[in-house]
Amino acid sequence: MTQQLTEQRQEEYLKLIEQLLSCPNGQEPEVLDAQPDLIDPGLVQTLVKVGTMMAHQENQAGAKFLFHVARELAIQLNLYPQPTNQES
Repeated sequence: MTQQLTEQRQEEYLKLIEQLLSCPNGQEPEVLDAQPDLIDPGLVQTLVKVGTMMAHQENQAGAKFLFHVARELAIQLNLYPQPTNQES
């Protein structure tokens, strides 16, 4: 990917994160479903990065929300195995 393409992609990720943060509670899946082409490992990384920045700016609720979305997407994308419940 060229530098310009990467920067453009990053901008799209940030716009999507902005939409996730500002949408009414519970509408996050619709926001994500509207942009399936952006749901990839790069988005997960960007969510974690922005969440970390928010945590450093004392925005714990926003950070926690973004980490949650990143984790759910990572599971969805099979970026790491889902924990199995072995204590049944």
